[in-house]
Amino acid sequence: MTEIFMSRQPLINRQSRVIATRLTLHLGERGSMSDAVSALDTLTSVWPQGGRPLFINCGPSSYDAGLLDWSTPENATIELPAAALLGDGGPDLIAALQTWQPTVCLHFDPRAAQALSAGVPCRFIGFDTQALTLGQLKLLAARTRSHGLGIAFNVETAADFRSCMDAGVAAAAGWFFTTPTSVPAKALNPGQENIMRVLNLVRRNAEIREIEAALKQDVAISYKLLRYINSAGFGLSCQIQSFRHAVTILGYEKLNRWLSLLLATASKDPMAPALMHTALVRARLMELLSSGLVDRSEYDNLFITGAFSLLDALLGVEMEQVLETMRLPEPISDALLGNGGRYQAFLELALASEGEDGRAIGEQAAMLGLTTAQFNSAQMQALSFADAMDF
Repeated sequence: MTEIFMSRQPLINRQSRVIATRLTLHLGERGSMSDAVSALDTLTSVWPQGGRPLFINCGPSSYDAGLLDWSTPENATIELPAAALLGDGGPDLIAALQTWQPTVCLHFDPRAAQALSAGVPCRFIGFDTQALTLGQLKLLAARTRSHGLGIAFNVETAADFRSCMDAGVAAAAGWFFTTPTSVPAKALNPGQENIMRVLNLVRRNAEIREIEAALKQDVAISYKLLRYINSAGFGLSCQIQSFRHAVTILGYEKLNRWLSLLLATASKDPMAPALMHTALVRARLMELLSSGLVDRSEYDNLFITGAFSLLDALLGVEMEQVLETMRLPEPISDALLGNGGRYQAFLELALASEGEDGRAIGEQAAMLGLTTAQFNSAQMQALSFADAMDF
């Protein structure tokens, strides 16, 4: 079977929240719909049933009815180019779609009008923003609204995102929000500084009463911390009622992890919800990928490396400046600053999973001795984790 690595893109609405994820299967030149189905079938046990929608994109491959051999989950949306419905295999594909009735996102192109008249209901219409002007996008989104909600793909900048929202689409897919859009601030704001103070206390195993006193200086921090810990993503069997209870149940190491996430929530960036979701995915993905490859005591460090990988964008402060005020283990700081170290390869793989180069993902995974099944499964579990968190 052809090795098929997956990459992902978030779909973001006008409130800057991730409402779905687009999974791209990198089939390569030899990959077929049968290979795609086999790859998707391996994810059955980790598929987030009932979670946020997942769009399935098979890239420039030749689509055929074989894709419908996959038992499509309710929250899955299959992306289809209009040409797939109008070519030689079109009648078979249309018949399969009418029989199984999966959720479909039709990619708009010059033959889309003909494809829309083929009798296949579509919930979404996808627009390639690199092939359309803003005026064309606005016009087409309005004309196709009766057929499905508009989704803008390949959005590259924050300005493009805002333009797409103004054009009337429901969501935009891309990583436009991960690049800081403003001039870095010279210092952290008071809320960020207080969380940093608590973090440093936890890292040096200060007395609980000393940490509690620091938390009480900002009631919002205590509230957010308890909300995080009681989120479904933690998987705790009981509800945490106080900070002292949190220390008892979690211990200092786990508390360090969740305070690290709390730091990211202090962001004032308008794209903070999408940034936070991405940081959570990276954090959990790096932790899962490191399983069995580093000592168990380092799993939390891998998690924090991923969680902090977007701190410059989240806090609006240069990464070097953020790290100067924190007492982080050297491997974490080295990875975040691009200085190498044993965590660097895991971070690079997490970043590669957000790109469009399947070969690069495969090469990076091979360096760590990871199989496609391990990587793809970890990515799905990381998505489920981020979706379950309340932030």
